[in-house]
Amino acid sequence: MVCTVCPWWLGYFLISPLRRWWQDPHAILAPHVRSGMTVLEPGPGMGFFSLELARLVGAQGRVVAVELQPKMLAVLRRRATNAGLANRFDFRQAAAETLGVSDLAGQADFALAFAIAHELPDGARFFAENHAALKPGGHLLLCEPAGHVSKSAFAATVAVAEKSGLRVEQQPALPRGLSALLVKP
Repeated sequence: MVCTVCPWWLGYFLISPLRRWWQDPHAILAPHVRSGMTVLEPGPGMGFFSLELARLVGAQGRVVAVELQPKMLAVLRRRATNAGLANRFDFRQAAAETLGVSDLAGQADFALAFAIAHELPDGARFFAENHAALKPGGHLLLCEPAGHVSKSAFAATVAVAEKSGLRVEQQPALPRGLSALLVKP
């Protein structure tokens, strides 16, 4: 598998308001995220889903946004500040080999991995780190873009997630995407 990280400049296209016509962040996230939660978002890019996550967790919650690319993280920080939501975020720079979230062990209620798994050189490590960060009963919503990721490649990714200890709870329908809601037993 060839793993290529999305170029930082493409992030501007990914936060386009037009994208909401087929992927509404509120509709996708509201069934899973509530006020007061701690949410882990690896690979948030410039924050298409991040700002909605911050609104949903409310003033008592937090979003741990872990991004590999400094330019994307800087734009996300600016957007969160402009929206008055920066105080709900823990912005983190990821390293190529780790998310760097060992301090979150057993604290995250929810994790969102949206269009990131196909970019990973080590899916096993990624899912192990997410598994460790989640509370028992915590969920990870895994979504990949259909057409960019085949059904068989997505099934292989889900299998890697299951080897980390996560279990598929459901496969929610997602426009133009493949998805699985995983739970930490």
